[in-house]
Amino acid sequence: MNKKVSDSPVKIETKADLPELPVSMGSMRVNKTASWRSIRPILHEEKCTRCMLCWKFCPEPAISPTNPPTIDYEYCKGCGICIVECPVGAITAEKEGK
Repeated sequence: MNKKVSDSPVKIETKADLPELPVSMGSMRVNKTASWRSIRPILHEEKCTRCMLCWKFCPEPAISPTNPPTIDYEYCKGCGICIVECPVGAITAEKEGK
C-alpha cells in the first residue's frame, strides 16, 4: 500500500503511518557526524505546523517524525536543508558551541 507524501501535516501514531519516501534515509545512523557540524538547527515548537518537510528533506536520519519533530544532534550534520525547507521559519541556525 503506497502512501502519498504531501505538504499537509502528517498524523503519525505508529510506524505504519509513516509515508514512503522516494529516497532512502542516510547511511549515517552507524556513524555519528555531529563532531564536524558548524551550525546547529534549532526548532521553535511554537512556530512548527507539523508539516514534516524538515523530516522529509533531511539527508540523514537526524530528524524524527514526532509531534513536534525532534532533531538528534548526534547525527545532524548541520547542512541547513531543514532550515531552508521549513515554510514557516520554525527552524533557525545557531553557531555550534554557542
